[in-house]
Amino acid sequence: MPFYVSPEQMMEDRADYARKGIARGRALIALSYKKGILIVAENPSNTLYKISEIYDRIAFAGVGKYNEFDQLRIAGVRHADLKGYSFSREDVDARNLANQYAQMLGQIFTHEMKPMEVEILVAEISHQVDDIQPQMFHILYDGTVKDGTDYAVLGGETEVILERFSPGYKPNMTLSKALALSVKALSGDERELFSDDLEVAELSLKNGRRSFRRITGDELTDLLP
Repeated sequence: MPFYVSPEQMMEDRADYARKGIARGRALIALSYKKGILIVAENPSNTLYKISEIYDRIAFAGVGKYNEFDQLRIAGVRHADLKGYSFSREDVDARNLANQYAQMLGQIFTHEMKPMEVEILVAEISHQVDDIQPQMFHILYDGTVKDGTDYAVLGGETEVILERFSPGYKPNMTLSKALALSVKALSGDERELFSDDLEVAELSLKNGRRSFRRITGDELTDLLP
């Protein structure tokens, strides 16, 4: 007779495997601020990006295994480009993209031998100048989708980081205050993060049609407390 494992045990083992892989990586925080959405990740690499642009007003961020969430990023760029070309640029939205990602991750988690060791975020701001309407979709390794408008934390030690971050969060914060709060939550009291340890990007309508922009170099250093 073939070796038997109950479906419940199999799903639980896969979930544990994925969570352990994600926990080995460094965390990431996305939050809405006065001008749009700020995404701050602990990432000492200058070439392997966790945060990227998907489309005009949509950003992608991932934690966990780099090669796996980069595959998802490329798939999202292709999907958005095809939809924008076939219909119009305004028809490309984060909700539809998050649903596509959720279906893909859910299918892999259920049917493949090894689940993806990733958590991803799809963030979007509205093209209306007077009403930014930030949207964030946090997609887990098993395809579960969590939506929000204020903030999201991905990666290892999520609960600890949320305990440090949530009490200090306020809507419509300035860029410098939002960055300072995020860095403090990521580092804690025992460490100190510098500009070389961070990857920072924003979605803001002040950047024009392509609202994604990386914050690097002297600008990032000046913004840090």
